Amino acid sequence: MTHASAHDSPGPPSVAPLSRVARLDDPRLYINRETSWLEFNARVLAEAATSTVPLYERLKFLAIFASNLDEFFMVRVAGLQAQRSGELDELPPDGATPEQQLRSIGKRAHELVVESYRIWGEGVLPGLREAGIVLLEPHELSVEEQRLLDERFERDIFPVLTPIAIDPVHPFPHLRNKSVNVAVAFDREPGASSPGFGIVQVPTTLARMLRVPREGTRRAFVALENVIIRHLEKIFPAMRVSGAFAFRVIRNFDIEIDEDEGEDLLLAMQAELRRRELGAAVMLGVTAQAPSRSVEFLCRALRLDAELDVFRVDGPLNLADMTHLVAGDERRDLRDEPYTPQYVPPLRDSDDFFATIRERDVLLHHPYESFEAVVDFLFQAADDPNVLAIKQTLYRTGGESPMVRALQRAAEAGKQVTALVELKARFDEESNIQWARALERSGVNVMYGLLGLKTHAKVLLVVRREPDGLRRYVHLATGNYNQQTARLYTDLSLFTARHEIGEDATALFNLLTGYSAPRRWNHLIVAPLGLHEAVLGLIARETAHAAAGRPAGIVAKMNSIVDADVIAALYEAAQAGVSIDLLVRGICCLRPGISGVSERIRVHAVIDRFLEHSRIYHFVNGGAPEVFCASADWMPRNFRRRVEVMFPILDERIRERVTEEILGTMRRDDAKGWVLRQDGTYARVAERGSLRSQQRFMELARQSARERDEAPFSMGSRQLAPIRTPLEAMEKLRPKERRKRKRARDDD
Repeated sequence: MTHASAHDSPGPPSVAPLSRVARLDDPRLYINRETSWLEFNARVLAEAATSTVPLYERLKFLAIFASNLDEFFMVRVAGLQAQRSGELDELPPDGATPEQQLRSIGKRAHELVVESYRIWGEGVLPGLREAGIVLLEPHELSVEEQRLLDERFERDIFPVLTPIAIDPVHPFPHLRNKSVNVAVAFDREPGASSPGFGIVQVPTTLARMLRVPREGTRRAFVALENVIIRHLEKIFPAMRVSGAFAFRVIRNFDIEIDEDEGEDLLLAMQAELRRRELGAAVMLGVTAQAPSRSVEFLCRALRLDAELDVFRVDGPLNLADMTHLVAGDERRDLRDEPYTPQYVPPLRDSDDFFATIRERDVLLHHPYESFEAVVDFLFQAADDPNVLAIKQTLYRTGGESPMVRALQRAAEAGKQVTALVELKARFDEESNIQWARALERSGVNVMYGLLGLKTHAKVLLVVRREPDGLRRYVHLATGNYNQQTARLYTDLSLFTARHEIGEDATALFNLLTGYSAPRRWNHLIVAPLGLHEAVLGLIARETAHAAAGRPAGIVAKMNSIVDADVIAALYEAAQAGVSIDLLVRGICCLRPGISGVSERIRVHAVIDRFLEHSRIYHFVNGGAPEVFCASADWMPRNFRRRVEVMFPILDERIRERVTEEILGTMRRDDAKGWVLRQDGTYARVAERGSLRSQQRFMELARQSARERDEAPFSMGSRQLAPIRTPLEAMEKLRPKERRKRKRARDDD
């Protein structure tokens, strides 16, 4: 396979040039959703191929690429395979049938997998070897090293293994999703009844990468499956082994819950999680030396297409596991520069978050600005005797969530606490079930949202008694309440005490818990109760402004744009003269650059060390600009099948920061930026290296924290002197009350 140049991502064949397009629903105007996602993963892979990216980060991007592809097959390809056997009432906007999509996916996915192993074999693996980290075959060890490995096999591995010989008495076993297995071929006499095939499942309870001593290296490893292959004669002592290879199965891992039939959603979800492991196989990965006859046997047993569904790889299966080779190795020269999210003013300098938020709205830009401020706010609310109620949505909370501990603490203190836990958050279902149980035990009122809808909105509401009456404090976000991903994903979050937004937040929670939708919303725009219509209306307004000669323009940042109605509206706006810049990290079904349709639309994508995740929508609006942030991308599922919230940025100072500093910087990124071409492929931005947006945001966050430290400033009626010494700086970062809260959290 030809390697892509430094400026281009390899892509699908170019479409024929589009000439006159009579209708905006012409399938040629739309890029297929699945192939567009594969091009996103190709951009991830391109980072692994980039020599200027530190070695360990290149390995990380290889792992992300491999994990992404697994999930794509587990959900999207599995869905298309299911559709192929049924009758469809509706095709996607590009008009491709499930069979056509599967063919296209298979071709492109095979190209990308080949490329990923070329990058591994020609770039990353030699780099690791140069750094003193090696992955060896058992036979490459010295005689003494092999002896030690054999002893380890006898002691720690062999007792765990279960050899399975396939015959009429021992049918083909059920193999777990994403599991690595060893396939074994046996010699047998013609007509004999003895088994011709066996399987050893590689135990997931053991480390796959076994650390071994190796002179002249910093770290040496042997893959567990290769150790098993070395000892097959011991594992199958009565059989004549003629060959062996490793393979890996990917299954349909999506979940379907009939909420109308289940009396208890939590119990129904637990049952479905148990059934999920029984999903049909959708992909088979095998090592390059696997004999064709053995692969055909596996395909028959797993009901897979040997041409489309089998991926032969020249290297170890599942490159995501290769990150274990460098786990815990802190060589800074081989990783990105360290960055600590900044606890920036004004919250950093406040012992009373409520007073600060009453004074003005506060915007945080994660991960550059610390998510710890959100955690501290919730703990202050949990401890404050004047706080009467806390309500929060929880979509992906992660392990050891401090947010959950704060809610438990508040409930145990007697506050009215409600948590909307989304049990159907894909691949986080089990974690969310555990948190739901823990919250219920602490007295939290746990709800699961609206029937048939995922609650994807990110909202936190605190109701507090104050001298002038009850006041509501609201936190709204584009990303999840997850402290781990908040250090890896770029998101925006807003604190506000505005009365009308507080009213809307109360109405939202009443809708989620009691199906009581308000007659009208003040500022929040909620899906599925009008978000789609609102977005179409905002685009139509820009179209009208342009037609009337007034200032018009749209800058929209999101993860994906798929909705055909929105894309058609953007085409109409561009035809009317609206200048449109889209910052779309992942899927983009819109074709830019079509003469007479979309030549005024430019689509950018940024792939860098942090995952671009924020959703920001800026409308010029005839010179009276409006800016919204949202939990929702422009996709049918977000508009129709999820509870989402889009909220306005009402503070003029913050609005200017979002449009100029955040969106403006990302639009100028010529170091990590890509541009979508009309044929659905991507090219790196031509002028490279002068502005890397994520690096710039890190510098801005550090500068903001540093400038506040170096100059006197006022906090209410108090005058605070500049910080002079490192010790004073540490004390300032954690004022007395915050230190007390942290100690209390640590004690929990």
